[in-house]
Amino acid sequence: MRNTVTIFYIFIAILGFGLLSTCRKDTIPSAEETFRFSRGLYLLNEGNMSMNKASLDFYDFTTGTYERNVYQRANPSVVLGLGDVGNDIQLYGGKLYIAVNASNKIEVLDAFTAKRIKSIDLINCRYITAAQGKVYVSSYNASISLSPNSPNGTVVEIDTMSLNILREVSVGRQPEGLAVSNNKLYVANSGGYNPNTYERTLSVIDLPTFKELKRIDVAINLQQVKVDQHGKIYVTSRGDYKGKHSNLFFIDPYTDRIIEQLDKPVSNFWIDDEKIYTYATEWDSDAQKNTILFNSFLINDLNNGFPYIDTDIAGRITIPYGIAVDANTKNVYLTDAKNYVSPGTLYEFNATGRLLRSFETGDIPAHMAFLGN
Repeated sequence: MRNTVTIFYIFIAILGFGLLSTCRKDTIPSAEETFRFSRGLYLLNEGNMSMNKASLDFYDFTTGTYERNVYQRANPSVVLGLGDVGNDIQLYGGKLYIAVNASNKIEVLDAFTAKRIKSIDLINCRYITAAQGKVYVSSYNASISLSPNSPNGTVVEIDTMSLNILREVSVGRQPEGLAVSNNKLYVANSGGYNPNTYERTLSVIDLPTFKELKRIDVAINLQQVKVDQHGKIYVTSRGDYKGKHSNLFFIDPYTDRIIEQLDKPVSNFWIDDEKIYTYATEWDSDAQKNTILFNSFLINDLNNGFPYIDTDIAGRITIPYGIAVDANTKNVYLTDAKNYVSPGTLYEFNATGRLLRSFETGDIPAHMAFLGN
């Protein structure tokens, strides 16, 4: 989820917070622990670049306990733990897939025990989706570098049985989120490594042939791509962090055309039934501060947004960085990355927006997946 501005700050943080990281001592488990999860929420903490502090937490709905750092506790023999910058997580077919982009790998875990099954090499991997017995992962296809000469990115197809990469297709520069609808794979091209020439297209991949059919012109610096229960595609533009604001666009999967846009700031969102839950962290380069908004919308009524959490609690959140909604309880989960270099917070709200509880997480809590839903 990290945007270009954040990537720049992380490079600075490597230098500025080096002494801080040497003073902090996280417990390294020496003995393997055995977990037997059945229902709950996995939370992937990104961790700062070059610090190997990506971590995986689990909120156990059955016991009500919050387990931190379950990957390393279940796999203590893995050198450097989960790795460097956890960028996305996807639960599919009893397996948990985690993209660790600066470590150039996809970790595949047993979803019920958090034990590693396999590690798949993929340079600068970014986002994950799954459909029809396959897993699809976007890749920048180059090492991390703010360069105008970066190559086109790729998307790979992984077989969920053998866990081997089967096919690969070239897309635009720095591809991010992706989703499947109408037997097509939609991939957001960002061009985020070169803000002077952002990409602005959504690649459309034909799944049977795994060929790029076309690119849909949407807006600059695309990131999130999701699909609702009707097959409609939703894609966010992060704007340029100056005059062009973030936005959310709606794509018809049959015509591959934009049919609507929200025209309100959106950094990230979650679709549940007929409702879209959004938050926005809008950076004002002139004022040098963020404006933070929490809004939800009915899919068929985008003109009237309404807050979905208590305003008092919303005021406590410094940097909203992840969102998920439980399809069964309608509870809303929001994360706060705070200052990016210390433990964050996971907030749990009920369907009316009342805060139920909160937990301390790892550094930069970002991506969530439900187990047992």
